[in-house]
Amino acid sequence: MYDFETRKRALALVDQGRSLNSVSKQTGISRAAIRAWQIRIEPLSWASRGDACPRCAPEPRLPEEPAAYAYLLGLYLGDGCVSRLKKGAYFLRIACADAWPGLIDACAAAVRAVRPDNSVCRVQRQGCVMVTGYSKHWPCLFPQHGPGKKHERPIALEPWQLEIVEANPWEFVRGLVHSDGCRITNWTVKDVGGVRKRYEYPRYFFTNKSADIRGLYTDTLDQLGVEWKRSNAWNISVAKRASVALMDTHIGPKY
Repeated sequence: MYDFETRKRALALVDQGRSLNSVSKQTGISRAAIRAWQIRIEPLSWASRGDACPRCAPEPRLPEEPAAYAYLLGLYLGDGCVSRLKKGAYFLRIACADAWPGLIDACAAAVRAVRPDNSVCRVQRQGCVMVTGYSKHWPCLFPQHGPGKKHERPIALEPWQLEIVEANPWEFVRGLVHSDGCRITNWTVKDVGGVRKRYEYPRYFFTNKSADIRGLYTDTLDQLGVEWKRSNAWNISVAKRASVALMDTHIGPKY
């Protein structure tokens, strides 16, 4: 048996981005035990910590870190889900590809900023890390939570969420692009004065099956003065030079 402080120290190493294998070798604790602690490290009280919730308060208020919330909302709408655990607790999971360690760190920081009193951990899966936060208040903060896939049910923001997005539009767009978008470099070849020349140009794509989520993305781009077009049924493209430059200033490539 390991005491609570030992468990916290092991999970702190994992939270730094270390693999379960390396933490196990350093601490002498089995990987199975560390993996189990990522789900629960306290016998009873972990799910009840941090009861203060801005939306459950007698006078509901906005989250204290609205910019972090706007970014996390974008990530959630793209690659996140909220699932119920026992005893009324929930966990928020955001899937982040292994290829983007900076994105994993930014996601974990946003989860921690929105719920600073609740636990946040990183669970390694094949090809991705599930950044996971535990709280019984995630449904309050993400009322879009519900059964089924997001593109198979209506997705609409509450008035208080719209207030946050309107005040922090770039953070919201950044979360959406970091989850379901990308910045790529296209190229083409043209004949100029009889000489074939190769031209490269960057562009942004955002792909999501939900028409409602695509609408939230394009409405926010309109607010920001970013020109966009629909490449196909699920894909939104930003290719105009001025708009790409604007996106580069506030978003840039994943890292």
